[in-house]
Order: sequence, then C-alpha cells, then structure tokens
Amino acid sequence: MKIGITLGDPSSISPEILVKSYRKLPKATYIIYGSEDPIKKASSITGLRIPYKLINYPEDTDRDGFYLIPVLDEEFIPGKPNFRSGKASVIYLEMAVDHILAKKIDALITLPVSKKHIMASGFKFAGHTDYLAYRSGVKNYIMMLVCQKMKVALATTHIPIKDIPKELHKANLKEMIKLLNKEMIKKFKVKNPKIAVLGLNPHAGDGGNIGKEEIEIIQPSVDLLRKEGIDLTDPLPPDTAFLDPSKYDVYFAMYHDQGLIPLKMVCFKKAVNITLGLPFIRTSPDHGTGFDIAGKGKADPSSFIEAVKTAIFLLKQD
Repeated sequence: MKIGITLGDPSSISPEILVKSYRKLPKATYIIYGSEDPIKKASSITGLRIPYKLINYPEDTDRDGFYLIPVLDEEFIPGKPNFRSGKASVIYLEMAVDHILAKKIDALITLPVSKKHIMASGFKFAGHTDYLAYRSGVKNYIMMLVCQKMKVALATTHIPIKDIPKELHKANLKEMIKLLNKEMIKKFKVKNPKIAVLGLNPHAGDGGNIGKEEIEIIQPSVDLLRKEGIDLTDPLPPDTAFLDPSKYDVYFAMYHDQGLIPLKMVCFKKAVNITLGLPFIRTSPDHGTGFDIAGKGKADPSSFIEAVKTAIFLLKQD
C-alpha cells in the first residue's frame, strides 16, 4: 500500500516529527510530499535520518520504504513561518490530493499547517478538511477524532463560538448523523453504533429554559433518525456526557471544544483526526504546528505515528 504524507508547514515541528517517526511506522510504501531542506534540518537537530529515495511520481516506487517527491527547492527556518512556508504547505497538499484522487496513492496523512499563513498565501480554505471535501466534490463530511478510549465527531468545527447556533440551524444534522452511523459501520465494523448526541447548551437546554437549540434543531433530528433504526441518545448535558465513554461507540458534539477538550484530556498524544465522508482515507495528528518549539528537538511524534497506523487499519477494513 502507498501512503502519502504531506509535510505541512515546513517551518513547523512537522519535519522533526517525520524523522523521529520513521523507525516506528508499519511496513508500507511511504511517499512524502515536501522539501528536502526542512527534513535535512530536522535530521541535523535530532541526529536521525530517514533513508528516503527521491522520486518524481508515486509510480516510481519499487518496494516498501520511504520516498520523497521534492516539491520545492527552498530553505525554511524552523519556528519562523511566513506566507512562503504557508504557500509551500499548500503546494505539497495540492499535489498529494491530485495523486490520491487519481488513485496513485491509497491513503493520505496530513501534517499540520498554519491557517493564518496558508490563507495569507492566497489559499481560500481555513484548513485541510474543507479543501479536501471541495476537491472531492463532497458536501456531507465530518471531522472525527479517535483514540483507544473514545471517538468524537463534530457538527461544527473551526468557527467562533458566537456563530455556532446559526451554523447549527444551517447544518443538516440528520444527514451528518446518518453519515457518522454509516462510517462507524463501514470503517470500524460496529454493527449497530450507539451514538451519544450532545446538547448545545448547559444542562442540554433544561427543557428550553437555557436555550432552544435542543428542542428546535437537535431533538427533531434524533427523533427522525430513530425511526430509521439508528441508535441515538436524546441530547445529553455536555458536562456529564463523558463520565463513562464505554457506554457509547461515538459522541456527536455540537462544536469543537465541547467534544475535543474531554478527548484530549484523556488521550492527547494518542488521538487521531479522521475526515469521514471522503472517497479516500485521510488522517492527521491531533495537534498544531508547534512553532514555539520548532527546531528545538522537543516535538512528540506519538500522534502522527497513531495517525499512520490508523490510516493503515482503515485501509484494511475496505
């Protein structure tokens, strides 16, 4: 199997994570989309070197191991991002997406980018997920983070808190939950997933006394889907819903921090981001660019290693 890896922002911790990981990854053909300069700098910092072979296309691979498609021949300074490093991370991503859509690679792992710097470079998307959905022609997709102890899917992602109620009114929660149920069955082989649906407001709205979203948006979707045989809870109070994750196969949270704070408290270094609904497997680590520690040899590769292992696991489920 051919696993594509985008380097992300070349000024971030991503090159260091990559060189620290290679001995711990399962046997496969790994194709890195990036620049040599940041990988060489990371090797100098860590004393570790990936034995990669330079190629031009995924078809040039001849055995399992590591390969680099040198997308740009530029130098980047660890911890000093700018529009150039943002543009580079976009170029890496665009080429990898071209290849996975053409079925030249089998799965895609994306290392972190800076939303600020990719948008400063002219990129029209705030991150990977929306771009991947756009390129794939997919309108119904979900961001989900997983670890050994829990899985959390999100109704909304990277938007301001003040915009969440308005976004929930626009979102088709019914279709999102149907997709979540379908993907849990297909990708994780759960026959009848039990989905914990969270309320938006404290105490899940307290019967409409602390907000109406549960009554007006969430509960109607739950009621309709139950008639279709999907196993859902009523909207749960978010402050107690995570006390026993073993009761549910997956949580469906209404916004980013509601779902990801509890997950990251339990398994921050082992969590993996998966985009559900795409026509290919895409995973990523659960952290950001780490510019503050880039170039210092402090980056932890654990989440990236789990992201690779998860992508390979999901490929084997198909």
